[in-house]
Order: sequence, then C-alpha cells, then structure tokens
Amino acid sequence: MRLSRLAALLVLVAFSLPLLPTAQAEVREISARRAKERKTFSDAEIANGFFKVAFGAEMGFGGPVDRIRKYVKPVRIFVENNAKPDRTEEVAKVVADIQARIANIDIAITERRENANFIVRLVRDRDLAKTVMKLYGPRGRKIVRSLEPQCLSGFRKDDLFRITNSDVILVSDAGDFIFYDCAYEELLQALGPIRDDSSVPWTMFNDNVQMGFFGVYDQYILNILYHQRVEPGMTRAQVRALLPQIMPEIREHVARINNVSPKPPIGR
Repeated sequence: MRLSRLAALLVLVAFSLPLLPTAQAEVREISARRAKERKTFSDAEIANGFFKVAFGAEMGFGGPVDRIRKYVKPVRIFVENNAKPDRTEEVAKVVADIQARIANIDIAITERRENANFIVRLVRDRDLAKTVMKLYGPRGRKIVRSLEPQCLSGFRKDDLFRITNSDVILVSDAGDFIFYDCAYEELLQALGPIRDDSSVPWTMFNDNVQMGFFGVYDQYILNILYHQRVEPGMTRAQVRALLPQIMPEIREHVARINNVSPKPPIGR
C-alpha cells in the first residue's frame, strides 16, 4: 500500500510503503498485471485522471500548486548507487522505456553528476531513513517517523512552475516487483504528476494500485503533460480548453507504441 504525497516548500515529495512478495512471485506479478491491463479509455476517463494527478498536491507550502508543473529542458538522470544488488542497469531500462513512451520529452541517463538535474539514489532498505533525513532535513524526519516510506521522489520548481531538479530514492534490496513498481512511479511523479488519487483505478498514482510497469493509462497522462502546447503554469481551465485539440495526436502516439486502437471506445 502506498500513502498520499507530501509537498514541502518548493519541494513536492512522493513516497511509497513496503510490500513483501517473494522474489520468484514478483516476476509473475508484473506479467500477470500486464495481461490484465485495461488499454482503452474514453477522453473523459483520461481527462479525469489527468486533472486529479497533474494538479495540486496532498500538502503544499510556498505558493500555489494548482498549476501545470513540468520540465521544459532535457532531463538528465544520474544514478548514485549505495546498495547491493546494484540496480543501475534496471534504472537505465526504466528511463529508456519512459523516453520511448512519452512523445515530447528528452530524458536520458548521464554518467556525469555535474550534468544531471535529476538524481536517483539507490540505497539498502536499512539505509532509507537516514538517506531521507539527510536529503530533506527536518521534513525528512517527519516523513520517516510518520510514514516509514519504501521509496520517495520529489522535485523543485521555479516561479514559472518549471521543474528545475528532481530527487528519487529507491530501495534496491526489497525485491524485483517492489523495485520496478517504485521506480516507475517515483521517476514519473518526479516529472510532474505528484498527486495521488485513490478514485482513479487505472493509474499507478493511486495508493491502492501496484503495477511494476508504465501502463497505457499513465502514458496518456504523461503525454498530455509533456505535449508541447501544455505549458508550465497553465490552469485547469486552460488545459481543459486545449485537450480536444491535442487528444487525437496523443491517441495516435499511445496507440502506435502499444498496438491499440487510437479511437475512443464506443458508448463509454
């Protein structure tokens, strides 16, 4: 089970609680969830989820958060490994998958920390708490004391709602399913959709949903967010007015990547 997201000052933070499947079952779990994934959605269903997770935050400080927040420059991710097993290659695969599924984003791994604006820290489960406290200070202590998170992500934005930096902390030694479920959710949330909502059953940005992969529904959400005409600082009304113009293009992209129909389902 994952809890809701926490925002602090200009840092919006997301976290996840631990699950305990066996290592053998975890691979089957991802495959089973892929096989059961729903892949067709109406425009209204997609828009409903987008507005619930891309706007607002569970807790906000330091100014309004009910605006679009996204990167407008290339995202370069540096992986800092402090654990065994070393999951650096798995992070790179997740990043490559995200790049392939979002049409208008430039995201890649960099081997030079000084070139990065997005840091992924791989830690042992026993070191998670001290890593969170080191990174977030007093707010980190509150997160650890109250929530005991399994993984965590956050970003900083400027006054124009452009994301400037992101941080993700992932536990490497809690099993494959937990790792992939956390990696996809936290890396994607650190790109902008920081708010969880338990009323949307098809998104990983739901406390009660674990997937382990980048599902079709969330691809719609991230492709809306990173469409070139959706700009940082836009309000709900501005995006709502724009959606009918950009949805056909977004549907074509998601359909091509996932081999599904670009047409919305009839009668839904």
